Amino acid sequence: MDRYIFEEEHEMFRDAARSFYKNEVLPHGERWREQGIVDREAFLKAGEQGMLLMWADEEYGGAGVSDFRYEQILIEEIAKHGDPGFFMTLHSRLVGPYIGELGTDAQKARWLPKCISGEHVLAVAITEPGAGSDVSGIRTKAEDKGDHFLLNGSKTFISNGILADIVVVVARTSSSSHGLSLFVLERGMEGFERGKNLKKMGMKSQDTAELFFNNVKVPKENLLGELNRGFYQLMHFLAEERLLGACQYLANAEAAFDATMEYTQERKAFGQTIADFQNTRFKLADMRTEMDVAQTFVDRCVLDHNDGKLAAEDAAKAKLFCSELEARVTDNCVQLHGGNGYMDEYPVSRMYTNARISRIYAGSSEIMREIIARSIGLDPRKKAKSDKAA
Repeated sequence: MDRYIFEEEHEMFRDAARSFYKNEVLPHGERWREQGIVDREAFLKAGEQGMLLMWADEEYGGAGVSDFRYEQILIEEIAKHGDPGFFMTLHSRLVGPYIGELGTDAQKARWLPKCISGEHVLAVAITEPGAGSDVSGIRTKAEDKGDHFLLNGSKTFISNGILADIVVVVARTSSSSHGLSLFVLERGMEGFERGKNLKKMGMKSQDTAELFFNNVKVPKENLLGELNRGFYQLMHFLAEERLLGACQYLANAEAAFDATMEYTQERKAFGQTIADFQNTRFKLADMRTEMDVAQTFVDRCVLDHNDGKLAAEDAAKAKLFCSELEARVTDNCVQLHGGNGYMDEYPVSRMYTNARISRIYAGSSEIMREIIARSIGLDPRKKAKSDKAA
């Protein structure tokens, strides 16, 4: 299905992104999966190409291009021609904006240039062993000691956790449920330690780690945004995070579909190709239809986001539908590969295991359904208050 949201300059950028991934990322994918982490040089090379934090002002070394479509292109091309463990998008559009939008001029001048060049890798630390989707359960604590904050606690499942030089940490600074603040921790701070690179079902090349904070002295100038406003700051960035996810999940489904189309037209059984069987044709037709419908909705969300009009519930719908679609598509694609689909040498096998996390991180499918349900007037909290008042 033709898409109408891209212009000539976007397609030129797509060509450049595809070439970069084919030359600088794809050849290293298997080695990265074996070592459990991508090379730092990959970020440096992406920085040289101007592909990191493209939205950042030119005074910091950025391109000053906030158009989300450029990041969408990077996401689509890495799914087809790169390696999903190279978390450029988390670095550029998920973590970077915390500094770009909440940081002071001094903070931006201090941190952004090396993030744009790829010299420093970014991560955000929210999840804890006892607090996932419910951030009100965060126990990591930062105490005001006058000239600094004293940070204690731990985080888990932190993407880019090993590579990261700068980590935006969410910590409790007030006893109220929403009394959270954001702090910037830098590699080498005393008491800031990393656990081992966690072993995962999928995303083998993506470094995921535990982080530990033992009496870390955080300078006052490393507070990001207003004190005790962290909860609301996190909520501000969630719509884009979920849109990023939707773009990624749909691109992953497309990559699995393309690989399966090629496989079924080459593989033969009972004297005909797998694609000649009616079951195969119908499965592929269903997948193609769902992906085209999803792409239309995601593209509309992208345009709304560019205009500053993306509603939280629409981002949740995109995240929910695309993550569930990715699961269905990759499962069908493994089935159509037969026994080969279970073998790691076939990309579809890795696509299937990689896809399982999509329905969990950035807000689980269950949380997305809650958000959508409340947006259509189905909020048990309001009903309980109404019943009590009556």
